[in-house]
Amino acid sequence: MKHTKVKDLLNSTTILQEVNAKGWVRTFRNNQFIALNDGSTINNIQCVVDFENTPDETLKRITTGAAVSVIGSLVESQGAGQKYEIQVKQLEILGDSDAEKFPMQPKKHSLEFLRENAHLRVRTNAFGAIMRVRSVLAHAVHTYFQEKGFVYVNTPIITGSDAEGAGEMFKVTALPFDNTPRTEEGKVDYKKDFFGKETNLTVSGQLEGETFAMALGQIYTFGPTFRAENSNTSRHLAEFWMIEPEVAFNDLEDNMDLAEDFIQFVIKYVMDKCPEDLKFLEGRLLEEEKSKPQAERSEMALLEKLNFVLENNFKRVSYTEAIDILRNSTPNKKKKFQYIINEWGADLQSEHERYLVEKHFKCPVILFDYPANIKAFYMRLNDNTEPGKETVRAMDILFPGIGEIVGGSQREERYDVLVEKMKTLGIDEEELWWYLDTRRFGSAVHSGFGLGFERLVLFVTGMTNIRDVIPFPRTPMNAEF
Repeated sequence: MKHTKVKDLLNSTTILQEVNAKGWVRTFRNNQFIALNDGSTINNIQCVVDFENTPDETLKRITTGAAVSVIGSLVESQGAGQKYEIQVKQLEILGDSDAEKFPMQPKKHSLEFLRENAHLRVRTNAFGAIMRVRSVLAHAVHTYFQEKGFVYVNTPIITGSDAEGAGEMFKVTALPFDNTPRTEEGKVDYKKDFFGKETNLTVSGQLEGETFAMALGQIYTFGPTFRAENSNTSRHLAEFWMIEPEVAFNDLEDNMDLAEDFIQFVIKYVMDKCPEDLKFLEGRLLEEEKSKPQAERSEMALLEKLNFVLENNFKRVSYTEAIDILRNSTPNKKKKFQYIINEWGADLQSEHERYLVEKHFKCPVILFDYPANIKAFYMRLNDNTEPGKETVRAMDILFPGIGEIVGGSQREERYDVLVEKMKTLGIDEEELWWYLDTRRFGSAVHSGFGLGFERLVLFVTGMTNIRDVIPFPRTPMNAEF
């Protein structure tokens, strides 16, 4: 007999004479009531066992974590809290779970403990909800771009270029670590390596994405990216997923419009599709915040925060205006910021970004026209900027509770200006000959942005550590599972 998902059983419009449900036991009470969950929903279905006619050996095997199959009638529930339950006629243990050893007991576990058991943590309510939300968000990303006629491009994971110029990349090599071939100067001889040159794991698909946008008009990438940054903060991973659209003929204004529309679409999509998971995560967050001092608690509950992004137009503010606001702000004057803003040209920290969003403007903020020397080489230089105060057509989107969630720019489409910038920064023209070709042959204004997918999931789920919104986090000194 084909089994039915728990979600479908709970949403049934009628009682049913015979159903089959399969899942994992969350709890078993009074030798009679199984709370069964199969991952299709955050809700369990209650399965009522006829314990008087069930062998003791079988009852003893109904433990938390055990996989079971039940066949019985779907009837209206006698207990509060659920519409239906299953009156069990047949019960089969599909897989035993030693109650003494199974780590996911029906009690509150610390997030640290759950990270150590990342292969089992998805069996908890919280992580089941997070991963369902993550899945729906990923689908929303593709739905948005596909409906707008964007072409999905799979950019390379192994690359010879460093898009960010950050230099914090994982090397990809097939060379032996013992007796590594070396040049006459004693340096590693990458000509003897698999690709005949030095290669790395990608930090971004943007540069390759630009080449496709200059032929297909509008494209997006959505794939894994890697940073070998020795950072143990709650906002950094060594392996994460990036969404990067790139659009020919779009200027910075168009880019801001696209990013705002995209973010509001995916948040609305997940709110429509995952109401129960989000409601649960909101309750979880409220419970967690009770133990925090008042000053550290969120001003908004989770669903209120998501609606806040949907209902408010994003405020567009130049970097220069933002610096003036921050320099004259009370926390800056009273030295409450960890990083004091003294002058134009400072790189904004998360505390500054959150102040602008949460305290000053009280809505999502898009900052634009940043100083050229704190941004990447490919961003378009603004015309008519004073010497020493050159700015580029960059944009960052700032969100409550998280700071920067999107970074993007209008790209430098002028060949000579781009080459000059590369020379100044010591970027090898020969390495990026193919990228410069897009400026040699049919160059045009174009723009794009990058959105770290995990930061989006972090915002939507209300979690506070990025390691809790990816199935198996990769961080310094940790590549378990």
